[in-house]
Amino acid sequence: MNAIPLTPILLPRRRVLAAGMATLATGGLAGCAPGRIERFASWAEARNAVFALAQPGSRWRSNGRWSLSQALQHLAQSVEGSLAGYPRLKPAWFTHTVGAAAHAVFEARGRMTHPLDEPLPGAAPLDAALPPDAAALRLLRAMDAFEAHDGALAPHFAYGVLDKPAYARAHQMHLAAHWQQFEETRLA
Repeated sequence: MNAIPLTPILLPRRRVLAAGMATLATGGLAGCAPGRIERFASWAEARNAVFALAQPGSRWRSNGRWSLSQALQHLAQSVEGSLAGYPRLKPAWFTHTVGAAAHAVFEARGRMTHPLDEPLPGAAPLDAALPPDAAALRLLRAMDAFEAHDGALAPHFAYGVLDKPAYARAHQMHLAAHWQQFEETRLA
């Protein structure tokens, strides 16, 4: 009888690392309460901060690569994506491993970190000419629509399926991350 040689199944390194991260994050953080969001304690507080940017004469600007308007448009796209669906989702293996692990870590810390000039996958280009107050109003409309929404939410492009409280916290953390690059300009 001829023996069939056994060869090890080699998984791509990133899949092994992703699975390890997911196991560590979900096992190592199981039972941990969500962290306190560092910038916005509630949805209402986040909304009020955006509302202030929409006021005539607002003197806020961004010190990042994106203008204040572009950052606000990006945030609006994110909230809109939770309602209507994101243009492009990460693969299922990603959302179930790396995405789930990242979300668990962000929840435990109460804050997220990500490149602040990275567009959502497949999202429409940001309009550099759009006035900041118009971008803030778009974000406010998206936030109000999210708050009023009672149905199922679209899967997050990186984290996968989230319930409404988890999505609200993710949006608050996303707002807070971008808020770190906003500063009020001083009058001369």
